Amino acid sequence: MHGTPPTRPTGPEGRTLVIGGGPAGLTAGYLLAKRDDDVTVFEAADQVGGIAMTVVRDGYRFDLGGHRFFTKVREVEDLWYEIMGDEFLRRPRMSRIFWNGKFLDYPLNGMDVIKKLGPVELTRAGFSYLWAVAKKPFRRKPETSLEEWVSNRFGKRLYEHFFKTYTEKVWGRPASEMTADWAAQRIKGLSFLTAAKDAFFPSKNGDIKTLITEFDYPRYGPGQMWEKMTNAIEERGGSIEMESPIERLKLEGNRITEVVVNGETITDFGNIVSSLPLRNLLRMTEGAPAEVLAAAEALRYRDFLTVSLILDGEDPFPDNWIYIHEPGVIVGRIQNFRSWSPWMVPDETKGCVGMEYFCFEGDDLWTSSDEDLVALATRELEEIGLSKPGQVVKGYVVRVPKAYPDYVDGYAENVQIIKRWVASIENLQQVGRNGLHRYNNSDHSMLTSMRAVDNLYGEDHDLWEVNAEDEYLEEGETKQSPYPYQAGKTPSGEVGSHDDVAVRAGDGVTRT
Repeated sequence: MHGTPPTRPTGPEGRTLVIGGGPAGLTAGYLLAKRDDDVTVFEAADQVGGIAMTVVRDGYRFDLGGHRFFTKVREVEDLWYEIMGDEFLRRPRMSRIFWNGKFLDYPLNGMDVIKKLGPVELTRAGFSYLWAVAKKPFRRKPETSLEEWVSNRFGKRLYEHFFKTYTEKVWGRPASEMTADWAAQRIKGLSFLTAAKDAFFPSKNGDIKTLITEFDYPRYGPGQMWEKMTNAIEERGGSIEMESPIERLKLEGNRITEVVVNGETITDFGNIVSSLPLRNLLRMTEGAPAEVLAAAEALRYRDFLTVSLILDGEDPFPDNWIYIHEPGVIVGRIQNFRSWSPWMVPDETKGCVGMEYFCFEGDDLWTSSDEDLVALATRELEEIGLSKPGQVVKGYVVRVPKAYPDYVDGYAENVQIIKRWVASIENLQQVGRNGLHRYNNSDHSMLTSMRAVDNLYGEDHDLWEVNAEDEYLEEGETKQSPYPYQAGKTPSGEVGSHDDVAVRAGDGVTRT
């Protein structure tokens, strides 16, 4: 670890409090309960899972953000199977990009790109890439913006086609104002040459490494994982307190000595494992230094909402999701929930899609009425050509605050200030995506909790470094699942209509 933090005790001292019932918090609670430790998990909402929960409305199940269960971390994968068993389905992967009125295979397929971009645009893109290569010896270093980072590796033309619009939809500001850190973490290892090689000469399943063509998925959505984990914690003597938001933490010296929950002051605990967003953590900590409070207040988050539409007739497309690079519509991505699992959609005569809109909590989109948002999503689905007038029969809106920690300029320095402060508190560990203000997926969020529990038993892991060096390409050794491939039968026993679609490997980002 950097610096010399306080020595942590070997084994929990009394009860351990876990703050947050998302993937990170529940993992900590489960592993502590397995050791027969006294553990209580506090969750502010009335449902576990955080942004990885499954929302249910009138029997329809919605996956907020889309969660493919694939990881290169073996111990995380083992834990998934330990919890889910044969409730995991093996699902085929398919995704595309909607750009310039066309649907392109994603990841890019060489012949498909040639056909849909056309010779003139391909020539322009090629010369743009060669120009970027020619400028390489004269580049300013280090690269400061996402636009600069991507353009240097793909050329400005391809950046504008395949990165700019979608990225700016996700983050709500020009890519020229975004730090290069996001690209460096999320798509490092990817270049024009590696992308072109995979587009024209994709890996075969017999190779040592291959991009994934299948992934695991809980039968009833990602929330099933966290619900089963909750049950396992309680069966082992742990406690889950729902609708129990943390109101205040009292800091005395280098320890948290009091936690206030629902008006009750708790003092009978030894350690705390917290997945609270850093800004929230500092706002509720009595005795936190002014410098650290200021750093926390400077952190920013990106929010999003899902408008789930129910349509008459068959699914409008076979993909798990489609990335919308078209600037003429606001929607950023569209999910087909039945493609995740047929059990997500209870009526075989209906389709169900999730229209994802990225926004800031409190902006015009976030504060729009549900009726207006359903109308917007319905209109844009028709404009893209994926539905007909009158086909949408109803819709539901789910808002997700603090979905993504924002890599706004200056965030790294502020996180370092908070990190040093957290390290000075001997009985507090921060875990998870917002707990570390790091764009981790569920597997790495769970891994931070695994390491936090190890720390309670005398090990010495820097939780902020988990995932600092791992690549996010969805690749790994081709392996046989412990459970047989399940094509995804519908609840009535019929095989889903597109379960035998042959698809190629993925996009390099497991969104959560």
